[in-house]
Amino acid sequence: MRAAVFHGLKDIRVEEVEVPEVSAGKVKVKVAWAGICGSDLHEYNAGPIFIPTEDNPLTGEKAPLTMGHEFSGVVEEVGDDVDGINVGDKVAINPLITGGLSDKPLVDMYKGFTFVGLGSNGGFADFVVVDKKNVVKLKKDTPLEVGALVEPAAVALQAVRESEMEFADSVAVYGAGPIGLLTVIAARAAGAKDIFVFDLSDTRLAKAKEVGATHTVNSGNEDPIKYIQQYYPDGVDRTFEVAGVPITVEQAIGSTRARGMVTIVSIFEKPMEFNPMLLTASGVRIASTLAYEPDIFEATVKMLESGQIDARPVITDRIDLENIVESGFEQLINDKTQAKILVKLSGDQ
Repeated sequence: MRAAVFHGLKDIRVEEVEVPEVSAGKVKVKVAWAGICGSDLHEYNAGPIFIPTEDNPLTGEKAPLTMGHEFSGVVEEVGDDVDGINVGDKVAINPLITGGLSDKPLVDMYKGFTFVGLGSNGGFADFVVVDKKNVVKLKKDTPLEVGALVEPAAVALQAVRESEMEFADSVAVYGAGPIGLLTVIAARAAGAKDIFVFDLSDTRLAKAKEVGATHTVNSGNEDPIKYIQQYYPDGVDRTFEVAGVPITVEQAIGSTRARGMVTIVSIFEKPMEFNPMLLTASGVRIASTLAYEPDIFEATVKMLESGQIDARPVITDRIDLENIVESGFEQLINDKTQAKILVKLSGDQ
């Protein structure tokens, strides 16, 4: 079968690999669609970051391995001891893998985690085998393209939970990439009153307006802090940093009111200098988030299926697996009009 395999920095190869076999407690999925995530891009551009170079303690796997952790498909085969999942079911994959060291999901995650597609073979392949607990069923009429958007949408919904956002809060989002756009969608669904979005791409800002932003500003042309202070002199209630660069961290803190919350959602490719006095002297609180709790992932499925949220506008391109490097990873690096690129495997709907 075909698979996009990570070998190292700027080295992803589409290769022929063995079709994985099903064992007890496992499910084989015929992959339909897989999204290229920002974390995938960081691995390609600056990694390995999460991809292990030595045997991962949770999976026993290491590079080279097949990437892809945002994906959906159809169940092809189930192993022994798998109940409630049947051949032909449409499914999304919750790729988070933890050690089960705590009954509190977030505590468990931060005691050790990895992801299908980063710590084990993932969804940039014709078939993948995952543990039954990572499989989340979709309705029969749910488009599989939507199923491939569950994982990044869940990241955004978890970010809103971590921010302690309340109904009618004012919100700022720094970065209008895929997770930034999905954070706008999630904040709107949670009842945000005003949503300010800052980015350097006018195309992305137009997309942010399309999905629910009330104010969109090119931060290369206008100072975000001064812009927000025209409407909220003391700063907004909740700010989401989704750009992953030092300047936006400082701007996020500077545009948040005292006792408001800045939530760091992005992944940073390298360390940054940070002055804690930005928090101490302002009274701004800070939170961070990486993935999602199981109930958030399941709620995301229900919200997408019911139409409560619609993540499809973030899709900007669909490409074949064979073109994943040039038309996927390189395109995302060089073309800032792109947001979510989906990779076609079976292409089933």
